[in-house]
Amino acid sequence: MRFSYEDDTRFDYWRRMEFTEEQWAGLREHAQQRGLAFLSSPFSVEAVELLERVGVAAWKVASGETANPVLLDRVAAGGLPILLSTGMSPWAEIDGAVERVRARTDAPLAVLQCTSAYPTVPEDLGLNLVGELRERYGCAAGLSDHSGTIFPSLAATALGGRVVEVHVALSRHMFGPDTPASVTVEELGELVRGVRMLDRALASPVDKDAMADRLEATRALFTRSVVARRDLAAGAVLAEEDLTVKKPGGGLPPQRLAELVGRRLEAAVAADVPLSERHVGQPRQ
Repeated sequence: MRFSYEDDTRFDYWRRMEFTEEQWAGLREHAQQRGLAFLSSPFSVEAVELLERVGVAAWKVASGETANPVLLDRVAAGGLPILLSTGMSPWAEIDGAVERVRARTDAPLAVLQCTSAYPTVPEDLGLNLVGELRERYGCAAGLSDHSGTIFPSLAATALGGRVVEVHVALSRHMFGPDTPASVTVEELGELVRGVRMLDRALASPVDKDAMADRLEATRALFTRSVVARRDLAAGAVLAEEDLTVKKPGGGLPPQRLAELVGRRLEAAVAADVPLSERHVGQPRQ
């Protein structure tokens, strides 16, 4: 069976899609012009050497290379930050890769939860592992996502992930093995905005009482006060049917409604006027 309408095999497809070193350099230059860090995942020592000549900001080790000690040693020797994906790896393999990298470089390391299924269904995302990776290795953790949506990356960010990776396609109608697992350019923009918003939110923990103090004026608009159902004269003994609660707040709060029954009014109050302490006396004896 042909791999595609243009290619007999998967190898033929990759050969047709490969870039020259000049083209790689052009991609890096374009990324820099757009204010982006240029990254590429090497799958051989020769690819590492090419990318060193082109210039990368960090090394992304793809899932299939986590158990490749030759590649791990080579990228660690460069001293750049390393993003280690774990899509097909059991814990023992990840442990070994992290230990090997740390024995060879002090550069920053991030370990990414990943499931090598294209696309990945929600049940296989492993969002629970983002925090476990962070605790297990004491480093930044994140998610390499193949769901074809932005939602897992946002969830990973909310769970403390510091790195998210997605595949991007210019159109969902494009041919390519990654298209079903990719987000669109427009979705990528939404993801970036969402991550930045969540990053600000997570960096600013809220004190609930302090926030309530800040919102006191708003609280007065949306909460309720105890009011008279009808005009009541001074000296009247309040009955349950004399009272109700209405917006705005600022008067006696609804929580005091039951205790007001049986109190004698010290001052007259008109219908729909919030009661205050000056209106009510001591409970009836």
